[in-house]
Amino acid sequence: MKKLKEEYQLPVYLFHDGTNYKAYEFFGNHRIDESKVAFRVWAPNAQGVSVVGDFNSWDENANKCVAISPGIWEAIVDNVNVYDCYKYAIKTCTGTTLLKADPYAVHQETRPGTGSKVYELADYKWKDSKWQLDKSRQNILEKPVNIYEVHIGSWKMHDDGNFLTYRELAEQLVPYVKNMGYTHIEMLPIMEYPFDGSWGYQVTGYFAATSRYGLPEDLKYFVDTCHKEGIGVILDWVPAHFPKDAFGLYEFDGTCCYEYSDMKKGEHKEWGTRVFDYAKKEVKSFLISSANYWIEEFHFDGLRVDAVASMLYLDYCRKDGEWTPNKNGGRENLEAVDFFRQLNSTILSNHPGSMMIAEESTAWPMITMPPSEGGLGFNFKWNMGWMNDMLRYTSLDPLFRKGNHNCITFSFFYAFSENFVLPVSHDEVVHGKASLLNKMPGDYDMKFDGLRLFLAYMMAHPGKKLLFMGSEFGQFIEWNYKQGLDWLLLDYDKHRQTLEFSRELNKFYKEHSELWEIDYSWDGFQWISSEDNCNSVIAFRRMNKKGEELIAVFNWTPNSFDSYRIGVPKNGTYKVVFDTSLEKFGGDKHRMSGSYKSKKGSIHGYEQYIDLKLHGLSAIFLKKTADKQPAKKDKPVKAEKEVAKPVKQQAVKTEVKEEKPVQEKSKQTPPAKASKPNSKKSKR
Repeated sequence: MKKLKEEYQLPVYLFHDGTNYKAYEFFGNHRIDESKVAFRVWAPNAQGVSVVGDFNSWDENANKCVAISPGIWEAIVDNVNVYDCYKYAIKTCTGTTLLKADPYAVHQETRPGTGSKVYELADYKWKDSKWQLDKSRQNILEKPVNIYEVHIGSWKMHDDGNFLTYRELAEQLVPYVKNMGYTHIEMLPIMEYPFDGSWGYQVTGYFAATSRYGLPEDLKYFVDTCHKEGIGVILDWVPAHFPKDAFGLYEFDGTCCYEYSDMKKGEHKEWGTRVFDYAKKEVKSFLISSANYWIEEFHFDGLRVDAVASMLYLDYCRKDGEWTPNKNGGRENLEAVDFFRQLNSTILSNHPGSMMIAEESTAWPMITMPPSEGGLGFNFKWNMGWMNDMLRYTSLDPLFRKGNHNCITFSFFYAFSENFVLPVSHDEVVHGKASLLNKMPGDYDMKFDGLRLFLAYMMAHPGKKLLFMGSEFGQFIEWNYKQGLDWLLLDYDKHRQTLEFSRELNKFYKEHSELWEIDYSWDGFQWISSEDNCNSVIAFRRMNKKGEELIAVFNWTPNSFDSYRIGVPKNGTYKVVFDTSLEKFGGDKHRMSGSYKSKKGSIHGYEQYIDLKLHGLSAIFLKKTADKQPAKKDKPVKAEKEVAKPVKQQAVKTEVKEEKPVQEKSKQTPPAKASKPNSKKSKR
């Protein structure tokens, strides 16, 4: 074994320790001078390794590697040019030779090619220093987050069917997202992958931006352009599994190198993939280095971590006898738990302001709590329960909604147990599930009414937001990764009006901190009416830190009300500030409803109410107008005493029923403090 150079000692030690978070700076290919390139790879059970490529006519005997440390091989090769294609020829313990792509390559051939490219990241001149500084100082939990999820290969395509490049997307996608008012773009995986139909979720190059859309510096330009326009960029990242492609990580040195050797843990049969061995320290260095690489080198603002549940549970999609309990007899993968804690602690401590988002579909507790408190350390989690309930509810004929009223209220029993993102993602508009618009029941007009109502409810509900591309203008057909979105629909009034609605709703969301500043506490939310299942109407308050508030009211049936009463916390005038049923949005209201003055009367635990006109299948947002200031010659008016929080929610079978007014001269007692649902997340 070659004596380890002094400059190699620290990166090699950290790699074997599971704490080399920049392993890509040591492994892969790195130019030494104008002609020489160093190639380094980890293959612990190989009998021998050589580098083969364009520079040596793919001769296995031309450039043999030397073991410089247990399991680490190196070759210094002369006369190597940029873009030369190469692989490692790995001789296994059985004597066979495998041709493998470089796990640490930063550039790879475009499919169907599978080779790695000799390439080093260019010294890109970033122009986003202010963005990065602001991000590191802000508390993202208290900021508006409205994510536009994009599969960049099918957002738009050229007329000949070719993809837009990263730079073309910077010219077209970024202005569109800015104009629409989204705060972030989330990109489906763009790490190199061979099969288009996997949408990027079966990765073979964990450090290589797919060459389908251009070079690595082109992707940097795209991210830089987003930041210039005030848009954050989140990347889907896939540490849960990898495909069995012969050139990839699969049995890399002839043995289970990156994956578990025990196939009761190491394989997802339904996906045809292998599972990373989270107990191996070298695998931890590999994966955490990949996560760090995309944030540090490409300035991504966060990672959405795919398929977290499949990593956490040993029995995930496995029958009895197909999995082995952990050392405590449980079904939890304790090694994956440790991995997540190390991953999130590393990323969030080194990159303040970043988002680590778990796509986790079960009731695993404390996903977004710090590891020091027993949590996994993510700072966001997808709220899959909310998504499933709401898509089920909105797909029902309104006639049957009163029997399923809990679908729109149950999420509040656990809404503040985690830091949630409300997702309507790509997974919900494929495989026969129908587009978001086409999930809505009823005729043509009702579908659009229902879509606007759903999006308004999503915006009002506590939690950050995520919407898949095309839903914002009412794509009728399911998403198809092989073709661009149906932009031609914008020639039709309803779709053009829906696009305008989405833009105005996004603007309204960003301009009203009541909808996002206190997203993860009961201090930012309070029910007004949650139990009117007979009419399928709900109303609640959203508040910001200053105590300012919006009242949101939702009518989930086509029935309109000329008189519908809800309690309000203070006397005064309440003005409608957003209405989903306006003509300009595709509804049939000529103008927005005006203002409603409160009247005395006990309802919903308050001592005053407003009498609303509610359109069918619509939502309205109301804001109390400022009280008039007294004239200077008048004596100072004593400030109105804040009314205490309402009592526990009362069922109201018929909201329009006349209430007996409270006598003005009677002595009034402030209502008791409202009871709160248990904020501990319920198992679903």
